[in-house]
Amino acid sequence: MTIEGPVVVSRKGQARIERGHPWVFRTDVVKDGGASPGAVVRVADVRGTPLGFAFWSSRSEIRLRMIERGETLSGSFLRDRIERALRWRQTVAAGAEAYRVVHGEGDGVPSLVVDRYGDYLALQTLSQGTEGAKAEIVATLVDLLKPKGIVERNDPRVRTLEGLEQAVSVLHGEVPDAVEVSEGDVRLRVDLRKGQKTGLFLDQRENHLAARQYARGRVLDGFTYDGGFALQVARQSDEVTAVDLSAESLERVKANAALNGLSNVVPRDANVFDLLKELDQRGERFDTVILDPPAFAKSKSAAEKAARGYKEINLRALKILRPGGCLVTCSCSYHIHEEEFEAILSDAAVDARATVTVVEKRRQARDHPVVLGVPETYYLKCFVLRKLE
Repeated sequence: MTIEGPVVVSRKGQARIERGHPWVFRTDVVKDGGASPGAVVRVADVRGTPLGFAFWSSRSEIRLRMIERGETLSGSFLRDRIERALRWRQTVAAGAEAYRVVHGEGDGVPSLVVDRYGDYLALQTLSQGTEGAKAEIVATLVDLLKPKGIVERNDPRVRTLEGLEQAVSVLHGEVPDAVEVSEGDVRLRVDLRKGQKTGLFLDQRENHLAARQYARGRVLDGFTYDGGFALQVARQSDEVTAVDLSAESLERVKANAALNGLSNVVPRDANVFDLLKELDQRGERFDTVILDPPAFAKSKSAAEKAARGYKEINLRALKILRPGGCLVTCSCSYHIHEEEFEAILSDAAVDARATVTVVEKRRQARDHPVVLGVPETYYLKCFVLRKLE
């Protein structure tokens, strides 16, 4: 492995690194040392004191992604980090067939995502650094996991900010059009080339399973996508109405319900905002409501509008929820922090004239680690609420 640099950072950049944040922005780079795009570089402060090693990006606003804050970097660091991540999954994803193997900064390999779907892997290299190391990463995964196939899901727009092309292709072996995996005792057919993210919302895996202990009676699952929540709670419920605006998503829900012999899952094509209002006006009531919307705030400037959206759907949900019932409600907007989301839910309860208790505060699955001091790694919030009256 060739190491370039050093790249010199400002005092602000130095402080950021010393606080443990892995990102250094363009404005805090004093000298790039002639580093090549995607290179592994030494990082130093303005006095020349070593600060560690990082992936260098020549295009992104995030110029440095720290991979080591020590004075040396092993030539086998990529393999070492992937092996370490796999060992930890034996604890946090034991028995799971579909889970995240490597979660970027949370596993010490910024911008690398590896998801496992049974015998197949989906890979994302989201910076120049991991893109440059892609061949080594694939070879390591083949050696350690022996997959039948690896597909790169390098279609996220963030790659364009790195000057990289968006691409979906098979990097190893063969990958079928549909892969069948289990989430708990629910079987799911997954499209690893076209499905959301890398195929499933694996960050909700534990929350899908947890919802089963609270669901009962008549259930409304808003923003169902592929039915992750709906299918999990169906066996505990009388009827589950799975709502989405995407006809393609609803077809997947229908197919996966049939795959599991679930006749009580009813797909419904509707706008969740409009439907919640309509159901309330008609006086319809549910024993359980689940809300898992897409990110309403994809930027800081959108946070205020997003907060209004979250309040509206949760207010409506609480109105149609019977006393004694549970609301499982989520936000994957990083720019709406946990305390802000809780305040929104509190305001919604006040306006709904409902007394509500917090049963659980949950977050993304444990195979999507949150790094202390790096708030960007904590994005998914999931509250389980119970309406007393």
